[in-house]
Amino acid sequence: MKRLVRILVLLLVLGLAAAAILAGVNAWMIHSTKDDLYTLEEADGLTGDCILVLGCGVSRTGKPSHMLQDRLDVAIAAYKKGLAPKLLMSGDHGRADYDEVNAMKDYAMARGVPSEDIFMDHAGFSTYESMHRARHIFQCERIIIVTQRYHLYRAVHNARAFGMEAVGISSDLRSYVRQTYFDIREAAARVKDWLWCMVKVPPTYLGEAIPIFGNGDVTNDHAPAAAPQP
Repeated sequence: MKRLVRILVLLLVLGLAAAAILAGVNAWMIHSTKDDLYTLEEADGLTGDCILVLGCGVSRTGKPSHMLQDRLDVAIAAYKKGLAPKLLMSGDHGRADYDEVNAMKDYAMARGVPSEDIFMDHAGFSTYESMHRARHIFQCERIIIVTQRYHLYRAVHNARAFGMEAVGISSDLRSYVRQTYFDIREAAARVKDWLWCMVKVPPTYLGEAIPIFGNGDVTNDHAPAAAPQP
């Protein structure tokens, strides 16, 4: 009986410690980045080497999800405001039958962004890897990140952990299905990325440098075809 009590006490202590770490990391990450998050209307005067758009779901036909469409619309508007000369589309293209980044580029081209101003990171498999590769592959030093606000705290933190100057523009243009699930998952992801940023875990792929100041067409894996207007 005493052994069982000791085990239960140990589990309770470990659970409380885990909860304290979860709460502490989340509170610190939000507090340390919140003053550098803007809406599109507040973003005049921001400057960067590029506007980095973080990928999320696309359909089998390459149509962006509502969440990704809003990120793209805000990023394109920020580009047209002149906040940065390039767009960096970072997402998952790890399989032949799933391609976020070409869908993102096609969407931007259909709305008037020249192909040469759009870079694609085909191996941006996570927020952490997107920031790692933005710094070490695309040689970014100052970036403007576009995603939903709940996601921006971690994205800006990760970018700064790799030595980049980073600010964020939120793309919350509507309410999203499963937002509670995203919020819960994000709380755990902040702790994971906090640890990974300290250790500097290598990304799935690195490779040769592709400076963001060049021509984005060097990242094309096929001839881009602008997507039709919705």
